[in-house]
Amino acid sequence: MSTLAWIITTSLLGGLLSVLFAAALTLNTRVSWVQMLISYAIGALLGAAFLNALPEALELSGNPAQMTATVLFGILLFFILEKLVLWRHCHIEECEAHDPLHGVTTATAEHSHDHGRSGMLIMLGDTFHNFVDGILIAAAFMADVQLGIVTAIAIIAHEIPQEAGDFLILLNSGYTRRQALLFNLLSSAATLIGGMLTYFMLQDMNHLLPSLLGLAAASMIYVAMSDLIPGLHRRPEIKATVQQVVLIMLGISSIWLAGSLFGH
Repeated sequence: MSTLAWIITTSLLGGLLSVLFAAALTLNTRVSWVQMLISYAIGALLGAAFLNALPEALELSGNPAQMTATVLFGILLFFILEKLVLWRHCHIEECEAHDPLHGVTTATAEHSHDHGRSGMLIMLGDTFHNFVDGILIAAAFMADVQLGIVTAIAIIAHEIPQEAGDFLILLNSGYTRRQALLFNLLSSAATLIGGMLTYFMLQDMNHLLPSLLGLAAASMIYVAMSDLIPGLHRRPEIKATVQQVVLIMLGISSIWLAGSLFGH
């Protein structure tokens, strides 16, 4: 299968699967499943960053100091971008952008809403996020098919709990289940757009691949450490901690296994 075919397939399939799986979880009010998926997603993101994206970027670059500086710059960049998103979204003390699953169930979502304001803001942010995901997937596939596959797995893994949170916020904003599903599907199409643009624009700019892979690693590390792990600390009991560690290790193992199966 060609590189372009891999990019199109994973972008379409990944977006569709993550949205449908997230919708199925939220429609059945299985928020506990979403919390379990977050732990798995942390492992998948860290595994893809440290076992695949970063080693590939270092190999292509040949300049470890420059590449680690790129990763450091990327982490700072994503911190600033997230701050901008939070400033835009948050005008009240308890904001959905801080914890999209906090206190929200499908039952309360239908009876308390804000006439669509928070839902649309979340969708705008998610569309940009999906566009960036498409860029990262395309850059990874253009460097190496194995790297592209594990990057796509990691992105899909963290998209499922994120899409579930977005789905609940849309319901909380007064949208119907059908509207929420449609908006999430439309937003996920940005992944394909980002991937296609990157493929055609980077064809003659391969020297940018190491930097893009370094930024991809920075994105995965930042999302896992800043956005997802703090939420796990809300359940400090031993049983929950053991479950979280096992699921994180499972996420890392699945990335390692995917890399081994599709390796050269």
